[in-house]
Amino acid sequence: MLKIVETGAEAMSGRRPLEGRTAIVTGSTSGIGLGIAKALIEAGAAVMLNGFGDAVEIESLRASLSVANDVDVAYDSADMSDRAAIHMMVERAAMRFGQIDIVVNNAGIQHVAPIGEFPPEKWDAILSINLSAAFHLIQATFDGMRGRGYGRIINISSAHGLIASPFKAAYVAAKHGVVGLTKVVALEGAEFGVTANAICPGYVWTPLVEKQIDGQAKSHNIPRDAVIRDVFLKDQPTKRFATVEEMGALAVFLCTDAAASITGTALPVDGGWTAH
Repeated sequence: MLKIVETGAEAMSGRRPLEGRTAIVTGSTSGIGLGIAKALIEAGAAVMLNGFGDAVEIESLRASLSVANDVDVAYDSADMSDRAAIHMMVERAAMRFGQIDIVVNNAGIQHVAPIGEFPPEKWDAILSINLSAAFHLIQATFDGMRGRGYGRIINISSAHGLIASPFKAAYVAAKHGVVGLTKVVALEGAEFGVTANAICPGYVWTPLVEKQIDGQAKSHNIPRDAVIRDVFLKDQPTKRFATVEEMGALAVFLCTDAAASITGTALPVDGGWTAH
């Protein structure tokens, strides 16, 4: 796992690497987004969570993360398919935190179907949430970051932002678009202390993936281990799932001063999948 190295001053003071920074992480009530949000919070950042789920469970999660790490943790239920809702979320975050230093665009949905059978409404929804939402959130926060001379924009793309697979037309198109958007934002922010990078995971162990494994094992009447080996990890040479903790550690690193010259990149965290 990537280890965040403190500077000498931070180590002596006990200061966490992102203390005083603020962040919005979309799609962060579970899975990769939650893993990244936890890592940013543990590194000292105040974070606004966003996503769907049971209201009681989300409030319990928010409160526990705040108390355990002694930072302000907020939650906003903004619908990432709604541009106005995204801008309102940014306004609420700015009122609560004072400013937005870090944006992690993680919200996403998926649908699998051949092109000839791909529902147009699914295409529109996937492009809206996986790509357009990232643009709207960046647009709403970019000028503030640039004016303050610091900003970290992290877009969660996918190995499918670098390569394609059949039956995933909308998802692959959106994730390729995220990589392109990242490069443009990096160029526009380069002289103003604002970096933009895309993290491109392969298969990551999350509750959703675990559920999919169990579902395929049952529907195809094959052992669970066979589904993992022959379906999910077939193209990942390491033959292991990445973890949400690995995603979180990389995100924290990209937000530190040590990563100030890393911008405009698409960073595969895919066990060697895209090395083929």
